Amino acid sequence: MREIKFREWDAQRGTISYGEREDFDDMIGFRFEHTENVDGDLSKERVLEQYTGLRDKNDREIYEGDIVKLHVVILSPDDKIGYIEYRPEFGYCINFGKSIARQEYWAANDKHTIEVIGNIHENPELLEKTGVE
Repeated sequence: MREIKFREWDAQRGTISYGEREDFDDMIGFRFEHTENVDGDLSKERVLEQYTGLRDKNDREIYEGDIVKLHVVILSPDDKIGYIEYRPEFGYCINFGKSIARQEYWAANDKHTIEVIGNIHENPELLEKTGVE
């Protein structure tokens, strides 16, 4: 069974929390304590991202919003850089901009290696170089 974990990006503070401020809720099992910003809009200030249940080649946990480098051992001379996102129809995917790699492709194949190299909040410049938005 997959371990259920979350992290929260706080844009106002520029920090990521991995559950230090968690408490449990009967409906979803987990939530962070939120304080509203001046406009009362949390969506621009705080982003909740879920752990995929997978680890990269360095044994680092992979979360939604992580920027990853995918290396395909066969037939691909260059590493691809994209970010992890959840799509209801496919599960966790790597978004490369014009294409995606579904979880069944990158997570269960021993011909690939994946490495977390940053996240979309703290390292957006890693995606700008590749043309991923």
